[in-house]
Formats: sequence, C-alpha cells, structure tokens
Amino acid sequence: MKSKLVFVVLFLSGFNLIAQQKLTVEEIYSGAFRTETMDELFAMKNSNQYTVLNFDRSSRSMQLDLYDFATLQKINTIVDTKNFPELADGIDSFVFSKDEKQLLIANNTNAIFRYSFTADYFLYNLASKKLTKIASQLQEPTFSPDGLKIGFAKENNLFIYDIASEKITQVTTDGKKNSVINGITDWVYEEEFAFVRAYDWSADSKKLAYIRFDESQVPEFSMTIFQKELYPKMETFKYPKAGEKNSEVSLFVYDVNTGSSKEVNLGNYNDFYIARMKWTNDANVLCAQVLNRHQDNLDLLFIDGTTATSKVVLNEKDKAYIDVTDNLTFLKDNSFIWTSEKDGFNHIYVYDKTGKLKNQVTKGNWEVTAYYGLDEKTKTVFYQSVENGSTTRDVYRIGLDGKNKVKLSSQIGTNSATFSPNFQYFINTYSSTTQPTVYTLNNAKDGKQIQSIIDNKALAEKVIKYNLPVKEFFEITTEKGNKLNAWMIKPKDFDANKKYPVFMYQYSGPGSQQVDNKWNTANDYWFMMLSQQGYITVCVDGRGTGFKGAAFKKVTQKQLGKLEVEDQIDAANVIGNYTYVDKSRIGIFGWSYGGFMSSNCLFKGAEVFKMAIAVAPVTNWRFYDSIYTERYLQTPQENASGYDDNSPINFVSKLKGNFLLIHGSADDNVHLQNSMQMVEALVQANKQFDWAIYPDKNHGIYGGKTRIQLYNKMTNFIKEKL
Repeated sequence: MKSKLVFVVLFLSGFNLIAQQKLTVEEIYSGAFRTETMDELFAMKNSNQYTVLNFDRSSRSMQLDLYDFATLQKINTIVDTKNFPELADGIDSFVFSKDEKQLLIANNTNAIFRYSFTADYFLYNLASKKLTKIASQLQEPTFSPDGLKIGFAKENNLFIYDIASEKITQVTTDGKKNSVINGITDWVYEEEFAFVRAYDWSADSKKLAYIRFDESQVPEFSMTIFQKELYPKMETFKYPKAGEKNSEVSLFVYDVNTGSSKEVNLGNYNDFYIARMKWTNDANVLCAQVLNRHQDNLDLLFIDGTTATSKVVLNEKDKAYIDVTDNLTFLKDNSFIWTSEKDGFNHIYVYDKTGKLKNQVTKGNWEVTAYYGLDEKTKTVFYQSVENGSTTRDVYRIGLDGKNKVKLSSQIGTNSATFSPNFQYFINTYSSTTQPTVYTLNNAKDGKQIQSIIDNKALAEKVIKYNLPVKEFFEITTEKGNKLNAWMIKPKDFDANKKYPVFMYQYSGPGSQQVDNKWNTANDYWFMMLSQQGYITVCVDGRGTGFKGAAFKKVTQKQLGKLEVEDQIDAANVIGNYTYVDKSRIGIFGWSYGGFMSSNCLFKGAEVFKMAIAVAPVTNWRFYDSIYTERYLQTPQENASGYDDNSPINFVSKLKGNFLLIHGSADDNVHLQNSMQMVEALVQANKQFDWAIYPDKNHGIYGGKTRIQLYNKMTNFIKEKL
C-alpha cells in the first residue's frame, strides 16, 4: 500500500511538472506555437474550386494544389516545383489569368518596402504545362482580361508583354529613380493607401490606365546601411514628411493598338491624391477616387476612356477624414457597392451607375468590417461585422435590398470567410482566446458546418502542457466616464490577497484594435510567460481605436496622443486601485504608435508609471509621413499645437521612471531620426535611460536571432525595473 502511495505522489509530481511547463522567449519567437494554416488560400473565379500552396518536406518542393469546394477533395496539382529546375527556390506568389488557364509565378523575390518587391516571373500554361520565363526582377505583372498580354513595371516604367510573340512593348520611357514612377506607387502611397500596382487593364484589354508619380520635388531621406562592408552605403528615397511636398500625380489612358497615351484632365484639383483607380465593367469607363490633401473630401470619378474627360458620380465629405477601402464593387450594369461611415458607422450602400443612391444595405450601431462579395443571381451580399460586440467578428449574408439577414457563423470569437465562386459554400476561419484557428467548410445558405478542414488539435494539446492563463475580457470605466474595452492576463496561480505588478500593453492608433477575441499572437505568449513570472498584463483600447463607431474613432482628430494618453493613464489609475495590484509597480509597452504612446505615458504620467518600453516610436509627428499624419493632424503649418503639445520628445524633462528605447537603424517607416532626437533631448535634460539600436533592421526588427535577443532584453528590463 505504501509503495502504491509513493507511486501516486511521484506520478502527480510529474504531472505537475508537465502542467507547469515554462514558456521561454526562444520557444515563442522561433515559431514553436505557430498555427497550421491554409497557405495562400485562393478561391477560383470560374469554377467551384480553390487552391492552396503546399510544401512537401521530403522532396523540399512546393505544390499549387486545386481542391473542390463541395468535397474538399484534391482534384489535381496545378504545378509542382520539383518538375521545374527554374522553380527550385519555390513559389513566392502567383497570379491567375482571368480564364484561369494561365499562371504567373514569382520566385527569387526581393523586398523593397512593406508591400512592394521585385521578383523573377514565369508564365505557366496549365494545359501544355509549359513554363516560360518572362523577365527578371519585375514588379506587379498582371494579365490582360483576354489573357493575351501581360502588363508589368520595371525600373519605374511600364511595359506590355505579348504572350504569343514574346515581344515586349515599352509603354512609358521617363521613369527614373527618385524622380518619376509610372504604374507603381511611391513610398507614401504604398505605406498609407496600401497598394503598389498603380495601373489597370480595361475590360476589353484595349486600354491600360496608369498613375504617374512625379516625385522630383519630394524631399529625400537617407539611411545608412552598414552590413559587414568596410564602407557603409547610403539608401536614399523620397519621403514626404508632414507638411512637405508630395508627389505630383497624374492619370493616363494608354491605347494598346495605337501606342499613344492621353492624360486625364484633373485640372479642378490641387494638391490631391488618387487613392484608388480601376476600370469598371464598361470597357470605356475608368473609375478613380480623388482625395484632397486633408482627406476629408473624396470624389468618385467616372472617366471616358476615349476622350479622357471625367465627371463626379459620388462625393463623400467628413468632418475628420474618409477611410479609403477596396470595397468598391461594380455590378454587371455598372451600378456599384460602396462602404461608408456617413451615418456614423461603417455600412454597405448600393448606387446606380449615375451615382444615385439605391439602398443602404446594412444599418445599425455596429460596423461592417469586411465586404466579401455579391451573388448577383440571388442578389445576396456577404460580409463580416461586429454586430455582436466590437471584440468579435461574425459572417453574415443579407439581401441587396437590406432584408433577410442571416448570421452564418455560430461560434463566439473571430470568424472570417472565403466564399466559393457560386456562393454556395464558404471556408470559415475561426479562432478565439481559447481556441486555436480552425478551418471548416460551411453552407453559405444557413452557415451549417459541412466538414472540418484544419483543427490545430496538436497545437491545442501542446498548449495544455503549459497550463497557460486565459485572457479575461472586461470594460474599464475611467474617472471621466469613458468606457474602454480591455483584457487582463493573470498568473495561473493568482492569489487575490497578493499584490502584483502590472505590465500594460497597447497600440492605440486611429482605428486600431488590440482587444479582440482571437487566438494568441507571439506577443500573447510572451505576456503569458511574464504571468508565469508573477506579472499581470493588461491591454486597454482607448478612445481613437476602432470598431465602435466613427465618433469614438475620430474624437482624437487634430490632437493625436492627447486623449489616448489620458485614457491609458486613467486606466492605470483604475487598475492601480484593484486590491490585488501594486500601484507603485505599473509599466507600459508599445511598438510604433504604441511606442509613441508608452513614451508619452511615462513622461506625462510620471506619478503613475514606473517604467516604459518604446520600440520604433514616433517621437514627434513632424518626422512622420504626410498622408498618415495629415489625415489626423492636418499639416504642422496649420496645427502646430496638435503636433507639439502631444509629442513625447517635448516632455522628456518630466521623466522619473525607467525608460528603454529601441529602434532599427534601417527603419524606412518610422525613421531612426525619431529615437536619435529623443536621445539627444533626454541627454540634454540630464535624464538616465536605456536604449538599443538594431543595425540594418527595419520597422519590424526581425531576422536571425534578432527577435529572441530583443524580447530577452525587454524581459530582463521588466524583471529589473518593474
């Protein structure tokens, strides 16, 4: 009996060891908790099928596989890299022709900025299985709708490749680095309007519209690239900071048959942006979205492809700013679907081809967060929204007339959908704070699950061994009466009678969200690791963040960093009064906008915060780009106080706590200049602080062991200073 008891005790001790397995930075940031995904999931347009890019570890090859939506069965392998020595390095990305009989395959990709890259491109014929190299290091190649030609950009000029003859025609000739760009966006458009390809084919393949960027007058920014060379090199590019000159943009229509271009007359506009451009279903009607520099007035233009004359079909105005999206969808008769915040929440609208409002499709005090498409046969719209709470996402269908709404997702958390071309099925991607990402096949009529595809059970079982805490969602009401979404991660062995230090995390940028019910990011595991070491982590989405209506989001207009900082300080004061919190030990952390915030909070909330970590922070909005900054602050010339009263660099004298400042030296987005100016200000204020610069790392600060070293550094700082 005694021996059995000893065995039981030993068994239970072993179980506890497993149950209390400790997280490490090395595990977290080397991908130990990576979720299984459907890589490059792409719904075909002409058949009820989808593709997934798979990797075969045994042969070290990649396969682009075709699956049936109804059965989830693999139909065939479209292309296997092991059959083509030219693709030995794999498939980085791909684009189908409109008839889906041809494929453009990219490899040997070289990143430029956030979205842009050059790559070697190959043309693959699905029937003949012939692979033809088009050219090296192209940008944004796109098939003409008839599948006979391919447009592409190279070295700031536009070209057309004829598939039959393999002949290349040069469309523009004036492209020049740091001077003129044709058909590809400049740095600030790419970063802030989130698109790179600035050209488009007409429906009949006879015309090519493109935007020309004259950035010759835009001030240059230079970064030192160190590498391991004896002499570092300088990387210089055009970067318009707030209030400085932007690229002058112009719009052209190129006639493929005549080889001539016509400029669209935009003479009514001054200092403007062409935020979007695409052809409508009418082969002779081009559409462009023109924004004024303040971004509070948007004109939707219809442009005659022959005469290049334009007319305004829709105008949107806003007291603050207008968000630009990719939701504009043209129907067969050139009526169109549009999303807008004009009633105070983001909703779906349908207009006729003249721009007359036909119907508001969705209504309510909640936001549409994604538009998935329209089934024209049944006149049914599919979308994602936060109707059931701003921290969740659900999938819906609704009639184009705004009637017969059906909720298609069933589980509480974050749901998103990829629909089959006939809108009969959708693949639902679901996760929550307690459920790793699962992919299921669902019926689009009622949302019922048909079959499981990926369940990430192995990850769920792995995580159990760590006995990790769960995020607790709640609402903080500040002393000023502001109700703010929040989550908290407590130690698993939490004792309400103890006093715990609190580590606050936030981003806080306009329209952003960190408090949402979805599966763990790498940072979440880090916060849980800190909980194993006795820290409580809290995240609060203050005023200015998204998905709670336009008024909540846009209240920070012209004063970035004022109300957001107040909210974090006020939230820290509320949390500090919890019986189980040591209010003398509250810290705060953030990256980018979050770094701007954490710096401000430490300086302005010197009596509240003991420490702060700021990674890649904006320290004065005068240093940041024109499109983003002016959207929320207007120019420094117009709103100097909006810049200066809330920039942490101006409040370094208030520093009392412990401060860790981190930046990558090759950050093309938030320039190292921000941290260098902050360092100098701190030095001249005779303030002690810690800092780290990561050579040749961009805004993300990653590569090799970088993330591991960085997060170990931050962990040690927290343990020492909090």
